[in-house]
Amino acid sequence: MLIQRRRSKRSQAPTVESELVRRLYREHASALLSYVITLTGGDRYWAEDVVQETLLRAWRHAAQLTDPTRSARPWLATVARRIVIDDYRSRRSRPQEMGDTALELLAAPDEFDRALSAMTLSEALATLTPAHREAIVESYLAGRTIQQAAAVLGIPNGTVKSRIYYGLRALRRTLEEQGVPG
Repeated sequence: MLIQRRRSKRSQAPTVESELVRRLYREHASALLSYVITLTGGDRYWAEDVVQETLLRAWRHAAQLTDPTRSARPWLATVARRIVIDDYRSRRSRPQEMGDTALELLAAPDEFDRALSAMTLSEALATLTPAHREAIVESYLAGRTIQQAAAVLGIPNGTVKSRIYYGLRALRRTLEEQGVPG
């Protein structure tokens, strides 16, 4: 019998809360919607979402709203106003959402051309002497200065400059022979 009483109390609780939300909707939804439409700048769809979220929060906080001596309208208006403010701030802090049509019009870089260029350059680098290739790789591909490349390679700065100069000349010739425009 004790187990049956517990179950019956649990089954009554959602009914009381649901009835509260139904009552709040009947009594306050139209006034709340009008108020929220003014807060949202006339956006009826957004306002309807806010009213729905407000009533959901009322259902979650049913214990605070069951006092028959106090009107729930101030609580509902405050919650709705805070939801609108939070939504507004959220929309400002992230990029505006766009439909799929904008993505279709967006020009995307062609990865095939980039991969082909990388393969061509890799093949051309393979034709250089190891000394020239090392100097070019350290300075251009690794992004090091002449001094840093010289330190990594263990050679003087002037030697790095010379190897880069002659390596680039040989690289240009190889690429021209392959038909790559300069």
